[in-house]
Amino acid sequence: MITVERYHDISMGHRVVGHESKCRHLHGHNYRIHFVCSASELDPLGRVIDFSEIRDRLCMWLEEHWDHRMMIWSEDPLLPELQRLVPGDLCIVPFNPTAEQIAIHLVSVVGPEQLKGSGITLLECRVEETRKCSAAYRL
Repeated sequence: MITVERYHDISMGHRVVGHESKCRHLHGHNYRIHFVCSASELDPLGRVIDFSEIRDRLCMWLEEHWDHRMMIWSEDPLLPELQRLVPGDLCIVPFNPTAEQIAIHLVSVVGPEQLKGSGITLLECRVEETRKCSAAYRL
């Protein structure tokens, strides 16, 4: 299998509901998100996909939907107050926003939506919260 990889950096806040330590507080990261794509065959130029297509389909999705926003779980008890205070700053998701859950969501929901009809699969996503800490999900 041949794969290609491109990463994109965003800044985003979140909190992990129920976390036993400081991640239970509102805080943020400079995330680095790696997209690994594959195809059943190479295109006529010998590529899986042009790197600019990954940028346009996946990286720009991150920019539009998550960059410089606060990711909040739809069941977070702080959600009603945050919606009252900063409704346009929120990215409400159906999962507790751990790096693991973010990676799963990108591969299983965002990738298929953004790559639909291209013949390309988002095979893996690695979400780096810091240089030392990351989580990955692979199909």
